[in-house]
Amino acid sequence: MSERYAFIGLGHLGGNLAASLLRNGFAVTVFDRNPTAVERLVALGATAANSPAEAVAKAGNAITCLLSPKVSEAVLAAPHGLLEGLPKGGTWIEMSTNGRDEILRLAALASAKGIETLECPVTGGVHLAAVGKITALVGGDAALYERHRPAIEAMCAKSFLMGPLGSAAVIKVITNMLAFIHLVAAGEALMLAKQGGLDLAQSYHAIVASSGNSFVHETESQLILNGSYDIGFTMDLALKDLGFALTMAEQSGVPLDLATRVNAIFEQGKAAYGGGAWSTQIVKLLEEAVGTDLRAPGFPAKLET
Repeated sequence: MSERYAFIGLGHLGGNLAASLLRNGFAVTVFDRNPTAVERLVALGATAANSPAEAVAKAGNAITCLLSPKVSEAVLAAPHGLLEGLPKGGTWIEMSTNGRDEILRLAALASAKGIETLECPVTGGVHLAAVGKITALVGGDAALYERHRPAIEAMCAKSFLMGPLGSAAVIKVITNMLAFIHLVAAGEALMLAKQGGLDLAQSYHAIVASSGNSFVHETESQLILNGSYDIGFTMDLALKDLGFALTMAEQSGVPLDLATRVNAIFEQGKAAYGGGAWSTQIVKLLEEAVGTDLRAPGFPAKLET
């Protein structure tokens, strides 16, 4: 492939995205603070680096998939960070979830060093990232998108260029907000079915085939019914994304009654189970309040692709 990439951030999501690049023949240099994550990618053909600066100096382009804007800024601008190693004319592709103000501010830091930025958060879940079927939401210059489109399409089954830089942040915040609202609603629906004396497995399938279905019910409800809750996405991350939505709503004068209530429920979930608990464990609040669990046979502990 004509473009080479450094991939920084090899967590649940980033590790799978980097692996997709390798499977599709891209030369990838990797860095992560977790040596086990690095070793996994090296076994797939990646080259390891000792710092973000070293990784991007070898590759010429950077992809990041990190936990928060604070971490992104540290990787970008700290000593031995991306801006120290990326050559002028290189591209930074940010696949982390940021608010619009954050990505615009960070892109300005890169631009001052002659680095172009493409925002490319993804949506659909870790299980889809593992097989290259996740969706990319892209913001930035159209020509820059076309230049890196082969790499984006190697990682993602679908990509949508939403507009100039900052546009992808807006739609990603919206999609995540909807997902958390749907998750809480799915838990309430299943609990009503349970208390109404219905078979939960049959109820799950009936909802899937109904006008009340959602992507979240179709996927995450399975992990609730199994009892593993193992979605690979934490309460802290949910609250970060809901915070972006509420900030955007305040700035634009849009009242978000549902999102505000769901944010409060996730605050309760974090207080009860910790910020590192899976976001799907938010349904445990309802299970404990009613005094019964939502379990049914035949559902996986992890989402199947």
